[in-house]
Amino acid sequence: MSESRIEVTGVYRTYTDVNGGEVTALQEVSLSINKGEFISIIGPSGCGKTTLLRLMAGLDTPELGTLSLDGAEIHSPSPERGYVFQQSSLFPWLTVERNIAAGLKARGVFRQNKDEIQKYIDMVGLCGFERSYPHQISGGMAQRAAIARSLINHPAVLLLDEPMGALDSFTRADLQDKLLELWKTDGTTMILVTHDVDEAIYLSDRLVIMTPRPGKISEIITIKLGRPRNRGSQDFLSLRKQVLETLNLASAVPEQEYSL
Repeated sequence: MSESRIEVTGVYRTYTDVNGGEVTALQEVSLSINKGEFISIIGPSGCGKTTLLRLMAGLDTPELGTLSLDGAEIHSPSPERGYVFQQSSLFPWLTVERNIAAGLKARGVFRQNKDEIQKYIDMVGLCGFERSYPHQISGGMAQRAAIARSLINHPAVLLLDEPMGALDSFTRADLQDKLLELWKTDGTTMILVTHDVDEAIYLSDRLVIMTPRPGKISEIITIKLGRPRNRGSQDFLSLRKQVLETLNLASAVPEQEYSL
């Protein structure tokens, strides 16, 4: 049996909108994610994907339900749960090397682990750019640095909030392959929020499909394709069609019910 890493149980999350009304972002969401899995969460805009990711990170808390990592309930952020945002969020005044080292310094373990900085620079393909500042490198390179900054803390889980959403298609494909390399090398559990169905199929072990607000899990699809995956293969395209059809159903406005 696979070992459970993240458990989400009966989670509800509501917000108050600008008019003072209550908006339900997540409703009765339950999900079990195994150690070493690559999971993608997909669904229409506003379905609560990022809210769910923030709850896993401990950046937000639910009204009802629980989230846990390795059996310990999640209440606040922790280096055990790395988070990569859509924008790289690098410190503009620090070089690539110093950005990657920032997490080590914040945890007070820089001296013991400083030899790992170059290792992670090499792993994400940024050798030669150690002393470059964020404005001197491309968006894809900045995202690589942000991923390295998270991974150097050896998190149990890496949470990825559309980190490739703003990149061009060539840079995006390159970063997808690099992410898979890192996943295979480190064995880190990875959870990706994305709008891109092809990206989700290419990267993931399972797809978690969510409904429009209030966000619920509509379906979980296990990807049985081997690796490496060919985006042009018949099996890939057939699965893509299946996922798009499921998303369309998940996004459909339900017919009104009448009681007579």
